Amino acid sequence: MEDDGRYRDGRSDFIRGAKDIAKVAKKQVGKKVGKGVDKMGDEYTKRSYKRFEEEDDDDDYAGVQGNDDGGGGGGGGYYRNDSRANDEEGHSDSTEGHDEDDEIYEGEYQGIPRGETGKAGGGDMDGVTGAAHQAGQFRDLSAYEAERRKDQEELAEQYETILQECGHGKFQWTLYFVLGLALMADGVEIFVVGFVLPSAEKDMCLSEPNKGMLGLIVYLGMMVGAFVWGGLADRIGRRQTLLISLSINSVFAFFSSFVQGYVSFLFCRLASGVGIGGSIPIVFSYYSEFLAQEKRGEHLSWLCMFWMIGGIYAAGMAWAIIPHYGWSFQMGSAYQFHSWRVFVLVCAFPAVAAISALTTMPESPRFYLENGKHDEAWMILKQVHDTNMRAKGYPERVFSVTTIKTVKQMDELMDMGDSVAWHQKWRIKLSALFHQVWSNFLTIFSPEYRRTTYMMMAVWFSMSFSYYGLTVWFPDMIKYLQKAEYSSRTKVFTKEKVEHVTFNFTLENQVHRQGEYFNDKFMNLRMRSMVFEDSLFEECYFEDITSSNTFFKNCTFIATLFYNTDLFKYRLVNSRLINSTFLHNKEGCLLSDVSDENNAYMTYFVSFLGTLAVLPGNIVSALLMDKIGRLRMLAGSSVISCVSCFFLSFGNSESAMIALLCLFGGISIASWNALDVLTVELYPSDKRCTAFGFLNALCKLAAVLGISIFTSFVGITKAVPILFASGALAVGSFLALKLPETRGQVLK
Repeated sequence: MEDDGRYRDGRSDFIRGAKDIAKVAKKQVGKKVGKGVDKMGDEYTKRSYKRFEEEDDDDDYAGVQGNDDGGGGGGGGYYRNDSRANDEEGHSDSTEGHDEDDEIYEGEYQGIPRGETGKAGGGDMDGVTGAAHQAGQFRDLSAYEAERRKDQEELAEQYETILQECGHGKFQWTLYFVLGLALMADGVEIFVVGFVLPSAEKDMCLSEPNKGMLGLIVYLGMMVGAFVWGGLADRIGRRQTLLISLSINSVFAFFSSFVQGYVSFLFCRLASGVGIGGSIPIVFSYYSEFLAQEKRGEHLSWLCMFWMIGGIYAAGMAWAIIPHYGWSFQMGSAYQFHSWRVFVLVCAFPAVAAISALTTMPESPRFYLENGKHDEAWMILKQVHDTNMRAKGYPERVFSVTTIKTVKQMDELMDMGDSVAWHQKWRIKLSALFHQVWSNFLTIFSPEYRRTTYMMMAVWFSMSFSYYGLTVWFPDMIKYLQKAEYSSRTKVFTKEKVEHVTFNFTLENQVHRQGEYFNDKFMNLRMRSMVFEDSLFEECYFEDITSSNTFFKNCTFIATLFYNTDLFKYRLVNSRLINSTFLHNKEGCLLSDVSDENNAYMTYFVSFLGTLAVLPGNIVSALLMDKIGRLRMLAGSSVISCVSCFFLSFGNSESAMIALLCLFGGISIASWNALDVLTVELYPSDKRCTAFGFLNALCKLAAVLGISIFTSFVGITKAVPILFASGALAVGSFLALKLPETRGQVLK
């Protein structure tokens, strides 16, 4: 029993000793952990860039910050300090940078400090933070704006330095081709309707007003799309907005190739234009935010080449597909799918390819920084740096930036609670988004940007009015000259008598006056531009006739049968029918235009040459943009284009007009490239897409006006279009010189 008692006492002593040892160990571990946390907090504080200015009044936090400012010097808050590389406690399990062997880089990014990391004592710091937050609620709005502007200026300088470190390489070139596909889709959209009109008018029985509306509806859609998507891109992101706009373009372009009616086709092309309207303002803004200062002008100009490639693609596909009438099928008389619909479908491929490629690319880091998303921006910039360094053969180089300036946010979060229905939440969110977009749009007319915006509006309008007006006027003038030449070859037959003759060959470009036709047969033939005047048809037989621009004026038909023809009664002008019959008339449209395969090929060829002619201008502008400046490029190209307009008076033949079209396009493209670069650089990042979208929408409105005015003078006079175009270009070049030069400046 005594042994058992001693055993229990010894066991109790052992347990108490173990507990004492555990308590001491726990205290020691707690001290070490506390020191480690404090050390990490100090490290985070040193690397922060005063992101929490509302807590500057806290003495303890300010003391730590002051020590850093005193010893770090200059950019110590932006980049890693090599002296910390040997400190084993400077690493963290949450390190995000790894090499191929999954080893941690020295001084790798370890997360961004939150507001809590600066707390020295829980209760006191909470009180100070709460007081600072309460005081911040009563700050004057102008003071907030001043702080925000200061943040933007500091961000612009630092962002340029970061882009210099990231370099220009594989990442930018990959993004170049991805965004180029989106710009190519915009170039294709401009040409689609013009190429399909000669064929579509047969399927849809389009009148001249309907054809004109179909030609303009694309520009109206692009005008709406540029304004809407440009505004949204500054609020929800460049990449996301571009994906949405391209998806809308692809879907409705696909539908437009299958719909049968004119109204439904018109709506689909309008919606397709709305979708592609966001391409130009977003693409240039998006790409510019990955380009360093010395590369921006040149590479934005190279990007413009994809618009030319889009025009070449459209012309080539039209040339290869539309004339092949065998590429079609039909289901009865209600549904027809002809070759021009295949062409419309193929023209949606660039947008689909752009969507697929864009899903692999990140959002603009500049957009994230402008909206306070520091971590996301840092990761993207690190991706840019690492991609370029690996491609250049320097995989060991480490992205040295630790923190980046973010812009103070003005928006307030709204807690709608769980009791609000989902549709009400969406309505509130959409309403808030609309007000944000509209407010951002109004800021480009604030006193700071008002003069720049009005000047840019005038330059964009004058350039677009003259360029689009002339580029549509040129083909119309070529068609007018073709018709004039065609009419000059018209053969005239007078008082001919034809009896017991069978016509089974094409009759074209002839005028028959006061003729007499007895017991003649017109079978299995085409009549093109045929006119019969004051003629007599007695006991004649018309079978399986297809006609265009064919009329019988003041003619008499006696005992004549029309079987399976399209010689409807409205082709018989002031004519008399005596014992004559129409059986099984063909369903179709009354076409008065001269349209055949040769004219179609000529249309595609002219568009191909006109688009290809801008290649020299693209190359010259890209090579000289950063050397001579944006304003000199814009004004110089506009002046030369203005002078070239006066050569239009010498365009009296088809070949001369084609040559002048190529000359004008090759010169004026440099103005467009300079204008795109200038627009990107004149506005800050949070207003860039909004301003670009608004100006591009104005551009499309000017295009509609220019096309409507210029084409109204086709065949009447050349003087008015020449004066309008040269005057608009002269005004544009003069105003361009009043704009500020942006060459060599950081991206605002």
